[in-house]
Amino acid sequence: VVDQGPGKPKWKPANYTRRFYGPSIMRVGIEKSRNLMTARLAMNLGMDEIQGYARKFGLNDNLPPLLSMSLGAGETTLLRLTAAYGMLVNGGKKITPSLIDRVQDRYGATIYRHDGRNCDACRIEGPWQGQDIPVLDIPVLDDPREQLTSPASAFQMVSMLEGVIKRGTGRRIDALDLTLAGKTGTTNDNTNGWFIGFTPDLAVGVFVGYDTPRQLGKRETGSTVAVPIFGDFVAAAQAGKPVIPFRRPGGVTIIPVNAETGERVMPNHEKAIFEVFKPGQRPGGALIDVPGSDARAASEEELVIPGLF
Repeated sequence: VVDQGPGKPKWKPANYTRRFYGPSIMRVGIEKSRNLMTARLAMNLGMDEIQGYARKFGLNDNLPPLLSMSLGAGETTLLRLTAAYGMLVNGGKKITPSLIDRVQDRYGATIYRHDGRNCDACRIEGPWQGQDIPVLDIPVLDDPREQLTSPASAFQMVSMLEGVIKRGTGRRIDALDLTLAGKTGTTNDNTNGWFIGFTPDLAVGVFVGYDTPRQLGKRETGSTVAVPIFGDFVAAAQAGKPVIPFRRPGGVTIIPVNAETGERVMPNHEKAIFEVFKPGQRPGGALIDVPGSDARAASEEELVIPGLF
């Protein structure tokens, strides 16, 4: 039971399974959709901080500073939520969603363009001045978009959300063998199911629910109703396209750690997962080895995957 302060209601968060799993690393909490970990994180950070990020990423302009908001008690739209996830996979840059890309007159001249970036190399003179044209050399666009969070922090979130597909509530679509990440969501009493996911170049939001809220089914969740829709869509959207990894910014390192304790381990450890660390965040302490393994001969640097652009 959480006392939210004078004049505010008591709050009793619980995991979907109604079980308590004890201390875990944050990655596991996100992968398994552990509500109690999210609530504890919100308590430690403070709702003012979370309120600021919700506003910055366009989720909600006036999120009430209540702890229950950390588990989705507030309101937003599917478009806003999907755009926010897009801001993670694009390296933390602001996205302004629009249903209109451009407006042209009957002569083909552009009179409105949503993308306000300039590209001098994309222009030609004459009647079609102002139109984008294909060129042999890819032009460099300026990018005036606001940087909402560091590329390294955004990539840490992308990596955690990728784990949702590999080991968590979205694992039913891991068999697609695509570069995917995302997060499931289920409202109280199973009235709505959500999944917001993305590839390196495409963010997709799925909402399943009734106009007048009622239970989808006793065991229907975002994992069972929304994830399969996302999987079918993204499989068709990515058909025939090369599979590329998520873009990793420079400076970050990926290190094997124990999924239960967060301690550094050898890559062949039975509980090893790979965690992303920003500069200055690499965990200290001795490596935990697996007895009898040939991997003991590996040097420490061989266990660190450097960041690439």
